[in-house]
Amino acid sequence: MESTGNPTPYCKQVDELPLKEVINKLKGWWKFLLSKIYVILIVGAIGGSIGAVIAFFGKSVYKAQLTFVLEGGPQSRSSMGNYAGIASQFGIDMGGGGQGVFEGENFLALMKSRLMIEKALLKKVNVDNKSQTLIDFYLDFSGLRAKWVKKGSPLKDIKFLEHPDPSKFSILQNTVITTVHGMITGKNMIVDKLDKKSAIISLTVISESELFSKFFVETLSDVVSKFYVETKTKKATDNVRILQIQTDSIKNELNRALVGAAVSRDANPNANLARQVLTVPSQRRQGDVQTNQAILAQLIQNLEISKMSLRTETPLIQVIDRPVLPLEETAPDPLFSFIKWDIVFSFFIVLYLIINRFLNSL
Repeated sequence: MESTGNPTPYCKQVDELPLKEVINKLKGWWKFLLSKIYVILIVGAIGGSIGAVIAFFGKSVYKAQLTFVLEGGPQSRSSMGNYAGIASQFGIDMGGGGQGVFEGENFLALMKSRLMIEKALLKKVNVDNKSQTLIDFYLDFSGLRAKWVKKGSPLKDIKFLEHPDPSKFSILQNTVITTVHGMITGKNMIVDKLDKKSAIISLTVISESELFSKFFVETLSDVVSKFYVETKTKKATDNVRILQIQTDSIKNELNRALVGAAVSRDANPNANLARQVLTVPSQRRQGDVQTNQAILAQLIQNLEISKMSLRTETPLIQVIDRPVLPLEETAPDPLFSFIKWDIVFSFFIVLYLIINRFLNSL
């Protein structure tokens, strides 16, 4: 007997039963939540009120932003890459195929490093006609020192001098610096590009102290700039220094040779031609003079080339915008905080009620 292709009433009933059960269960859960609506509204209102009170008594924060661009010098990387490609065909490696040590994301990581932030924090600034390091300033306005004083922690008496030797820091001093570094990189500082396609880097510091935000963003940029330039030009700088020492040494030798030649000539102003041995000291001194002159000429040429190379290779961190007072201020919004925490508390109380009913139904 051929099938007509129409589902039997039994099959239709089997297909519809699960759907009806799901709808009925959802209606049951909805009725359950509606029966608890006052609990949900009260808990949500309590959470929102707590958030609003915290926001009302919260402190304003100040945003200092500094933007800059890295400039590597007149020689473009693309040109160096072309030369490196040609040289590689002849088996010569010019080492220009990759990024530098502090290029791209590495530079952003450098600005967040403990070393750079430590150097910046140990710089002194004037706050209310009082000279103190940035790290002491941070400990005061952030409330960390007050918290340590309240707890009787040995960290409460820690002070920092400008330009100390970090290798001689005590364990407590290192603990303070590590703590402050974690807080600054975690909630106070943002380093990023303005956008993915832009070469402009933005350094932003947000804190409860307007002066700290401004001082720290400027100090950190100066510290990183100096370190970056010194690192990128270290080899060229060492080469210039060595050539300068050699040049000065040869100059001194040449001066001594000139004086020696003059002394030899003065000792025998009218040397007897029949006694050539009397002219040997003068000729020897004159030979030293000529040799030193030739060496000095070559060294001066190499020194000038090295100085030119150093100027060419010296990178530049060109600041575009610096923070100016007054800084952008952001005050906590009690209404926004109420709505946000009301939603959060309501969500969690609903989740709790659902889980509790589900467990009781097992």
